[in-house]
Amino acid sequence: MNIDLKGKNALVLGSSKGLGKASAIALSKMGANIIMLSRSSDLLLDAVNELTLQDGQHHSFIVADTNDLVGIKHKIKGLVADRPIHILVNNTGGPPSGAILNATAEDFINAFQQHLIINHTIAGLVIPGMKKTGYGRIINMISTSVKIPLKGLGVSNTIRGAVASWSKTLSNELAPFGITVNNVLPGATATDRLNEIINNKADKSMRNKEEIIEEMKNEIPMGRFGQAEEIAAAVAFLASPAASYITGVSLPVDGGRTGSL
Repeated sequence: MNIDLKGKNALVLGSSKGLGKASAIALSKMGANIIMLSRSSDLLLDAVNELTLQDGQHHSFIVADTNDLVGIKHKIKGLVADRPIHILVNNTGGPPSGAILNATAEDFINAFQQHLIINHTIAGLVIPGMKKTGYGRIINMISTSVKIPLKGLGVSNTIRGAVASWSKTLSNELAPFGITVNNVLPGATATDRLNEIINNKADKSMRNKEEIIEEMKNEIPMGRFGQAEEIAAAVAFLASPAASYITGVSLPVDGGRTGSL
């Protein structure tokens, strides 16, 4: 099975920590040159030093805020003018938790821009290079909520579903060029995002965190939270030559929690 990414350039969004960082590390272990992107220069400086170095590998990072559409377009244009991007991992932090009835129009607009519009904009900038080099992998980090909405994540459920539909549509249009577009759907994973959700549930229900954590683990057949490295393994496989005939799918990586096929 060919999982060698030597000579391939991978742009990983939100890669200073969490799932993005784990994905960048996994891709570097397979030989890819990594371009990390995040708004935190301090965290990026530390994270880039954790990437694997093999013969000829070169890693770098871009400091950019996904809320700044104009600024991020400018920086990605400069990047693709210098080198092609073969692998794009779209990974941006989830919208704040809360009931959908409490969400404002601005909440939806902000989330739509930070997820779908950013994904679409960056994909549009890197796809020409993928076509030219004959290799392209676009992987979107979304959520299992695209299969079954999650309680207390009204805005996130809505926007994640929109991104999944965008991804499926794009996969059909890019398939003739051998470019794949897939979604990874993490379940409850031990990250800062999960801690935020747990704290929110505890505050609203007036229960302690330990009780919330135990309740959440009981919903997972494997009985535990996932690790970032386990999600990253799915990203890495979908980025590899071995996954050349897989496109347009949404792959749950959730310990069996999602109650649908």
